[in-house]
Amino acid sequence: MIILVLVSITGCLAILDITMKSVIEGYLKQGEERTAFGGKLILRKVYNRGFCLNAFEKKPQVVKYASAYAAVLLTIYQLVTLLRKGKFGKKAGLSLMTAGAWSNTFDRWVRGYVIDYVGFQTKREKTTALTYNLGDFFIAAGAALVMLSEILHGIIRTLRSVSKKKA
Repeated sequence: MIILVLVSITGCLAILDITMKSVIEGYLKQGEERTAFGGKLILRKVYNRGFCLNAFEKKPQVVKYASAYAAVLLTIYQLVTLLRKGKFGKKAGLSLMTAGAWSNTFDRWVRGYVIDYVGFQTKREKTTALTYNLGDFFIAAGAALVMLSEILHGIIRTLRSVSKKKA
């Protein structure tokens, strides 16, 4: 049952980000900005033709195929992990990461670029200029969740091992 729930969440989150990108595409002109939350949150439309921070933007086919390859590998790893017992945090994290990967891959294959639309007002101009999308946040949050899950699993395994040796 949990497998179905997490796979459904993956699909829904990917669709949510794709939908948000479509709304932003029709709502904002490129370069236009709108602020929220007292100016701390910035909505803007940015076309990213590369990977993170426009890496490889001059090689769109490399980006397109590498993105699809990574999304497929991540999906296979997610499904294999979902079939194993335990490690709910890792499973949830992989579900988030997979949703973000597919959302951005969809953009690259359908639009030819990824639409980024969320920025944050900071004291640093370069940091304020960075723009993300929900898929990026899903990937980052999922990676953090997978790492935390693995760290906690390792600590628990170590504590069990120590307590067995004392007994």
